[in-house]
Amino acid sequence: MRFFKQVLITTILTIALASTLAQATGIKIGFVNVAKILEKAPQAETAKVSLEKEFSPRNKRLLANQREIKKLDETLSRNAKLMNKTEVRRLQRDVLEKKRAYKRDQEEYMEDFNLRRNEELAKLQRLVFEAIKGLSETEKYDLVLHDGVVFASDAVDITMKVQQRLFFLK
Repeated sequence: MRFFKQVLITTILTIALASTLAQATGIKIGFVNVAKILEKAPQAETAKVSLEKEFSPRNKRLLANQREIKKLDETLSRNAKLMNKTEVRRLQRDVLEKKRAYKRDQEEYMEDFNLRRNEELAKLQRLVFEAIKGLSETEKYDLVLHDGVVFASDAVDITMKVQQRLFFLK
């Protein structure tokens, strides 16, 4: 806890010193809220729609399998007393096999979906970095900060400018 406080105090003092030096020497500093950009970027919505389209058929199959298993479970619980022991065991085994297959398919689906989502996120992060870098060079920023900043005033927040730039990189 003490180490964390020292790091926090050091960070605040460094930012304050950098701000004072920047004002004294005319250094141009900006701050970008990357999380906000990733949330609102048009490319993020495009990626989301693309992922939904890509994974929708598999998701529908999983839901259909889930409904089938539920029906079999209901049939088993409703008719078990009317069936002979061999039929009950066969139906129980069938339900168990379907549940295992469903669980395996669901895990594969989640792994594949997460992998693709991470690929799309990495593409978007590269695009955001390019937009930040381009804006920084165009508007002659000496220093641009993002994550890990304790405070940034509206005077140095260039998040909206980067968001606008992303619309043109679509």
